[in-house]
Amino acid sequence: MRARVGCRRIYEEATPEDGRRVLVDRLWPRGMSKEKAGLDEWLRDVAPSTDLRRWYHHDPQRYDEFRRRYFAELEDSEHEAAVRRLRDMAAHGKVTLLTASKDVDHSEAAALVQWLDGA
Repeated sequence: MRARVGCRRIYEEATPEDGRRVLVDRLWPRGMSKEKAGLDEWLRDVAPSTDLRRWYHHDPQRYDEFRRRYFAELEDSEHEAAVRRLRDMAAHGKVTLLTASKDVDHSEAAALVQWLDGA
């Protein structure tokens, strides 16, 4: 799925190369209107749990452990429908996962791309 799923900040301008634009954050990004976001879908149920998000607090030194815990969460029933929806979208075309995180490389969106690539 590597070629079909990418990630970037929601604050960046939408491009035709994005394909389907899917927000994967649990919280709506500050200062972003729904019109400007240009979303096709908001899959908040694929995001990390609130407890995990708070524990991680976007600390790059915790990223490896965050990914391990997040990947375990993605296997639980709470995430099942959202994961199925995301896999279906990726199977039918390009998908760009969007996040408000300033450090996209250490975000849940980047982890999710890696997880989908290995799933």
